[in-house]
Amino acid sequence: MKVRMMFLGIILALLMITGTRGIVADGTIQDVKKPPEVITLGAEAKLGAVKFNHLDHITKNHSADGTKQVECVECHHTAQPASEAAKHPPHKTVWPADRTTTLTMELAEKDPNALGAACHDCHSKTDTKPKLLPALPQIKVEGSAEPLILNNQQAFHRNCAGCHDEVVKLRPNLSPAPPTSKKCTACHKKTAA
Repeated sequence: MKVRMMFLGIILALLMITGTRGIVADGTIQDVKKPPEVITLGAEAKLGAVKFNHLDHITKNHSADGTKQVECVECHHTAQPASEAAKHPPHKTVWPADRTTTLTMELAEKDPNALGAACHDCHSKTDTKPKLLPALPQIKVEGSAEPLILNNQQAFHRNCAGCHDEVVKLRPNLSPAPPTSKKCTACHKKTAA
């Protein structure tokens, strides 16, 4: 209970501070007064944009097993030291390369630059060179001779849908279940033209 109260206090403090930075819909970093509550992903996706409730994932027990909040580095994998990233393959890249801190809400409150790289800095569109890497990251996928190129679409889908698939696997009786990798339009919503 004491830890939960401390956590809520930190969240409230984080929401009250000014001059911090956060990711906005296009993947860039800008000054904000609090962590973004909802982030629009895939604004140009053929199936429609995705409204991602960032606040729910950082304040509610949305880990795969439902026992804790999603830690910042589960999505923002570059925001930790290389020694920590190496423990969680395939996430190997950190930014900057000599990083010594792991992103937490407490660190973000103290250091507006704690986030480091934005997703699109490494996971750009297929036909675009990433800002921070010489080429798009690739991983070896079991059962495939060709490496998987982690453009922005692949990276988001593997991270988001992969986690949701794991939730359904670990908690088959969860109601409502999160949308899985087979239910694209549960997340992607077309807007009226």
